[in-house]
Amino acid sequence: QVQLVESGGGLVQAGGSLRLSCAASGITFSLYDMGWYRQAPGKQRELVASITRTYNTNYADSVKGRFIVSRDNAKNTVYLQMNSLKPEDTAVYYCNAKFNILTYWGQGTQVTVSS
Repeated sequence: QVQLVESGGGLVQAGGSLRLSCAASGITFSLYDMGWYRQAPGKQRELVASITRTYNTNYADSVKGRFIVSRDNAKNTVYLQMNSLKPEDTAVYYCNAKFNILTYWGQGTQVTVSS
């Protein structure tokens, strides 16, 4: 059974930092491209950052220079370090794993940034 379990969300003041983690099980983690998405109320889910199995990274323009995505294949975990948080970063953050036609999602973790 595949599981992606996010953690690390919470309430933080603007300018603060949070580190999200996504622990994967039931997959050969090192083969998967991993991504972080977010969905704010009334908005579509959007890609925030991704890291391929070869460690290539990609970021949404809105988070470049503030967020860092990384992975630890030994721990089957992908991370999202979020710095200089803004109220517009408030959303549910989801972890995603992709390999060929296979894709899996976590249950999401809430991030709320107060002004």
